[in-house]
Amino acid sequence: MRSVLLYSTVVLAIGVARAQTAGIAASVTDEAGRPVEDAVVVAVPTDGGVRVPPRPREGIVDQVDQEFTPKVTAVLVGTPVRFPNHDNVRHQVYSFSPAKRFELPLYAGVPAEPVVFDKPGVVVLGCNIHDWMVGYVYVSESPYFAKTGKDGKALLTELPPRAYTLRVWHPQLDAAEETTRKTVDAHAGSIAVAWTIKLKREPKVRRAPTGEGRTRY
Repeated sequence: MRSVLLYSTVVLAIGVARAQTAGIAASVTDEAGRPVEDAVVVAVPTDGGVRVPPRPREGIVDQVDQEFTPKVTAVLVGTPVRFPNHDNVRHQVYSFSPAKRFELPLYAGVPAEPVVFDKPGVVVLGCNIHDWMVGYVYVSESPYFAKTGKDGKALLTELPPRAYTLRVWHPQLDAAEETTRKTVDAHAGSIAVAWTIKLKREPKVRRAPTGEGRTRY
């Protein structure tokens, strides 16, 4: 009898815990109905009740085949990010974005110190040596965010049940991020939200020829 009561108590506790969280299933497509990859979906409580972790987990933006990998990285404000270089050439990573201005002098391997992204906003990454290398770090003021995959879907989980203002950002978004705002009520549990966004054409910088002896870096 005691074991039955204990089991019932555990099941009840799990049920209560699940009821105390919500989820948002986000879907982002373009005007042609195609899924949009690398869109960042952010949920901000309308009552301002945001609990920011004291020590955000470290992020990584790799450099492989002379490209930033991933191209879009979403982090919480205050997150340290490392920029390892796994190419056989050196890179000089920098950003002039207002949210974070920095420069990592020409290097190979892994810089000794990470870069701390201490202001919300979009940080555009570049390399002083390889002009075609472009990446993005989206720094969110809210811990509730996710990035869409190839299917254009993102899942925000374990949210406190309350009302949220949602918004979407993408590097090719042909409008201000604020125009994508939606307000939803997540008190009842999981909900689905969809966006159709207009994308502008992505500018392309021609890559330099590759091969032995073609570059001094």
